[in-house]
Amino acid sequence: MATALEKKAKEAFFDDEFGLAVDLYSEAIRLDPNDANLFADRAQAHIKLNAFTEAVSDANKSIQLNPSLPKAYLRKATACIKLQEYHTAKVALQNGAAFAQDDSRFANLIQQCDRCIAEESSGLTSTLSSHLSNRNNGMTKEEAEGDSLLSQKNEATLNRPKYRHEYYQKPEEVVVTIFAKGISAKDVVVDGEQILSVTIDVPGQDAYHYQPRLFGKIIPNNCRVEVLSTKIEIRLAKAEAINWTSLEYGKNTLPPIINRPIVQSERASYPSPKPRTKDWDKLEAQVKKEEKEEKLDGDAALNKLFRDIYQNADEDMRRAMSKSFLESNGTVLSTDWKEVGSKKVEGSPPEGMELKKWEY
Repeated sequence: MATALEKKAKEAFFDDEFGLAVDLYSEAIRLDPNDANLFADRAQAHIKLNAFTEAVSDANKSIQLNPSLPKAYLRKATACIKLQEYHTAKVALQNGAAFAQDDSRFANLIQQCDRCIAEESSGLTSTLSSHLSNRNNGMTKEEAEGDSLLSQKNEATLNRPKYRHEYYQKPEEVVVTIFAKGISAKDVVVDGEQILSVTIDVPGQDAYHYQPRLFGKIIPNNCRVEVLSTKIEIRLAKAEAINWTSLEYGKNTLPPIINRPIVQSERASYPSPKPRTKDWDKLEAQVKKEEKEEKLDGDAALNKLFRDIYQNADEDMRRAMSKSFLESNGTVLSTDWKEVGSKKVEGSPPEGMELKKWEY
């Protein structure tokens, strides 16, 4: 029965009926909840519906059921890239590449993740989502059938949590505490960047999943997990010096910047026979002032304007700018996510020019 439902789900997927495909895969999973391929295939349908959080959840479940399934890692990375979680995507790709050494997609996407991480650190807009979209548009049906991602078990878990959790914060970190007694460290898996993914899988018990979308970004390499006798402490290193008004992201709240004064250590001043030749603090302030007041012309001025808008924008404005610019091939730039988030942005070439699709 599960096999028949899986076949119908694939047919629905190829007919671009992605919502129906998700429903059919879900029914098949209910009949065979230990089939990693079903979770991986449902994930791809979630990606087509832009349900990237659900796709990551399904990918994690697929990896849990079959840690050597390459497409599960690939689908997790795809969804994380769409969520602009490039560090998490890179880790998934590195893990999956070990099981598909002849698949060049892993190496190519790892390189693209590295570029996006570098661009993100300098405040530039990522172009990786466009590369992935173009790659998916060029896939054959056979490749699409083998590529997919996952969902929904996490939602039920969140509605009926197995363990109580709370959080508190410091200027540099947020500490999430999950009150779970007698848990072994080997049964706890924590990863994520913008979406925190916590899995507690004790043998003989239903697995616990907690996947909140965090209020702000974190630095995964600087985060720590401590498994104690009565609780699990997850120390999340903040990527930005902001005060989190809640643990989870909310569209109606904007993070206030914490202006932390620079405290300089008091040192005794001793007379020196060698006079100080340069005031480096004054020189640095002067350079910053000159950069701010620099007059640019033409494309350089326009690029600086766009860069300043992007750096000072909230997350929804950044997503809107990236999506509109990439989908329109650089002819439309919108800051309204409500306008462009639910539809594809069509190109709008300048008067007298014609927009052509790149063939490759």
